[in-house]
Amino acid sequence: MSQSQTLTATQPQSSSAVALLPLLLFLATFVGAGLYHQSQGADFAFYQLSPVIAILPAIVLAFALARQAIDKSLDQFIAGIADNNIIAMCLIYLLAGAFASVAKATGGVDATVALGLTLIPASLLLPGFFLIAGFIATSMGTSMGTIGALAPVAYGIAQQAGIDPALMAGAVISGAMFGDNLSIISDTTIAATRTQGCEMKDKFRENIRVSAPAAAITFVLFLLLGSGQSAVDAGSYDLIKVLPYLTILVLAVAGVNVFLVLPAGILLAGVSAIAGGEYSAMQLGKDVYAGFTGMQEIFLLSMLVGGLAALMKQQGGLNWLANNAAAAIARFSKKEQSPRAAELGMAGVVSATNLCTANNTVSIIITGSVAKDLAERHGVRKRRAASMLDIFSCITQGLIPWGAQALLTGATFKLSPLVVVSNAWYCLVLAAVAVVMVSLRKA
Repeated sequence: MSQSQTLTATQPQSSSAVALLPLLLFLATFVGAGLYHQSQGADFAFYQLSPVIAILPAIVLAFALARQAIDKSLDQFIAGIADNNIIAMCLIYLLAGAFASVAKATGGVDATVALGLTLIPASLLLPGFFLIAGFIATSMGTSMGTIGALAPVAYGIAQQAGIDPALMAGAVISGAMFGDNLSIISDTTIAATRTQGCEMKDKFRENIRVSAPAAAITFVLFLLLGSGQSAVDAGSYDLIKVLPYLTILVLAVAGVNVFLVLPAGILLAGVSAIAGGEYSAMQLGKDVYAGFTGMQEIFLLSMLVGGLAALMKQQGGLNWLANNAAAAIARFSKKEQSPRAAELGMAGVVSATNLCTANNTVSIIITGSVAKDLAERHGVRKRRAASMLDIFSCITQGLIPWGAQALLTGATFKLSPLVVVSNAWYCLVLAAVAVVMVSLRKA
């Protein structure tokens, strides 16, 4: 046993709830600003204050609570930022943003929608849009990007085909969350796998075991709930523009390293458009950079959270949280070790955090260290822990009316966000399937 392990075992007072105050300040600042702007009737109230700004007072407080020289605290903070997982996460964010930007600029999203409408008959438009949204979100790695690109089209088609807009809105947000949860280039996947130290392909395979049954049930629900009453003109499409999406999906499932998959997708989308004479190398460079800048907020937040987590860990905050979570799980399971109870504990912690932050990626980053500790204590595989974090953060994100997904979908369909989330059937079904599958697993 190492010296640090001995100290932890013999000196429980090294755990400190006070060290969690910076995290609580961050949540209070971020949520408080959202509630204030909501009371003022502001659009996207919970996104008026960037979490990058909201976390700055928390970092100052963490430094103030440290009972050591400022230079030592600064070294720990920088070490947290420079953690291999944090740096790798940030690099993947940049590549994912670049691919999404280039693929959209070269017409990949429009081509995919047109292809989907060509293959889907009017009687299957509602479940069809669920599948289209799921495919786009899986390929692009963003539920918000999927909703932004697809929702206007879906709204127009719902009106043209006589489909209840609330149901169509539910199908779009359901598909977007389904794909976001599975995608290897999603912020949530990147954060979950890096914080737990597992491979993306392993987490994908773990997720699909839960997501596939939930998606199948959701498809049937949308099939029974309603369908189009008239045919819709899909328009023309270029299959070449869909190829980058298909390529990264195939490569990802095949287990190719994400640092090879994403550049391959970027080059394929850009080079094929340049060869078609409708794009230029200069524009490709601009779109890649635009994708980089689009990831600026989550890039900076990941680094700052990494530094804050390092300070809270040194001060005993994360250890206190893990110890109390472990004690609660032990009481719940009435066993010293219970992987099932630990997984439900992870689900509860990340869901509660997501309710406060209205951001599934942020909630995973914040709770990643606690989940990893619980996994190690209770024998949960890394890929299972990553899957639990991703699944339940996406479930919560898709069901909160103050989340960006519900707000954007509601604004596009001219519906209340509450109406939108009440029709997000996939999130509801996924929650039920996930809880059942965790509950039935062997302890």
